[in-house]
Amino acid sequence: MAFVADFGGLFIMVLEIFRSIPTVFKRIKLIFEQMLMMGVRSLPLVILTSVFTGSVTAWQAAYQFKGLVPMEWLGLTVAKTVFIELGPVLTSLVLAGRVGASIAAELGTMRVTEQIDALESMGINPVGYLVMPRLIAGMVMLPVLVMFANIIAILGGMVVSVALVNISYETFTGSIKAYVYIRDVVSGLQKSVMFGAIIALMGCYHGFNAKGGAEGVGLATTKAVVLASVLILVSDYIMATVLFNI
Repeated sequence: MAFVADFGGLFIMVLEIFRSIPTVFKRIKLIFEQMLMMGVRSLPLVILTSVFTGSVTAWQAAYQFKGLVPMEWLGLTVAKTVFIELGPVLTSLVLAGRVGASIAAELGTMRVTEQIDALESMGINPVGYLVMPRLIAGMVMLPVLVMFANIIAILGGMVVSVALVNISYETFTGSIKAYVYIRDVVSGLQKSVMFGAIIALMGCYHGFNAKGGAEGVGLATTKAVVLASVLILVSDYIMATVLFNI
């Protein structure tokens, strides 16, 4: 019953978001504020994560290739893995912890201190005022962060390959230029749009439904992060099945 209630509540929230779309131009300032919080302020964390993601991918791929696969395919392996899977998924999981928790805690605090009730009493739709800007910002900024993550991860993999695996820059980049297609890059960005929506919706929904004071806010934050992470992995499988037909 709790699952059905949550599913129904989330569906109602999505409908309210669609009904609030005509007011989007009135919320431009709020949208840009959320884009700043979700995107620009998350960039250092994304860069740090991406550097080591690309580095460990290159090192592990070189270990697996040794004696079996020519090292000239190392760059292609790193690029394909980063563009299609590791860039979007790991960036989204990191953002689910940072952004999802922040949204749930902020809105949960507003709920238990009756600030959301105050908005309703003033005739302001809280979903259009609080949820829609966060959803739009998440769907816009996560693909931007993923593009940065992809570039940094491939650069990290290239540095490890050149410095530690002892292959040349030309060897690493040659297979990337030849066999990485636009479809590979676009598919990862399509995933990231969905992941951004999941993070924003989970944070907003559980923050809106927080109750019980500080303990309830903490519980809502935990639920938002856990469910966002699980749904990112589930939706990743579904979208991979749809986008990449074998």
